[in-house]
Amino acid sequence: MNTLAAVPKNGTLSKTNLNDNFSQLSQLLDGFFNREMPSTFTSNFNTGMSVPKVNIKENPEEFIVEMAVPGQKKSDFKLDIDNRILSISTSKEEEQEQNDENYTFREFGYSSFKRTFTLPNSVNDDEIRANYEDGILKVVLPKKEEAKQKPARNIEIS
Repeated sequence: MNTLAAVPKNGTLSKTNLNDNFSQLSQLLDGFFNREMPSTFTSNFNTGMSVPKVNIKENPEEFIVEMAVPGQKKSDFKLDIDNRILSISTSKEEEQEQNDENYTFREFGYSSFKRTFTLPNSVNDDEIRANYEDGILKVVLPKKEEAKQKPARNIEIS
């Protein structure tokens, strides 16, 4: 039977080194899990592709979501909207094989990501459109008429 703490005859717990060891282990684990991970852990394995960064702009007429995803084709993307949640995802498999006299070389890779956005009630989700050009996916989220910002006007006093 392992003893974590020695209990003297007077009934009080004596201080042991086990708490010090636990504290050191706890600090070591906290340091490991709380530090920023290298890009190897935050990117998709063997592709170098990380979750793409997004720019979101708003003007009086619409929201514009721009995502930098070079090296893809339009057909690689999947855009869905369900219950005011916009999902943008892609997955791509690559396989390459090369045969030579003395060896066979085969390499394959897989990359994917998925980003989701909760749309505000002001978005007209029936009019959403997207295009992909020069490595940038652009999703335009038009606002409903009642949500569009009206220009300033002068009010006459009678």
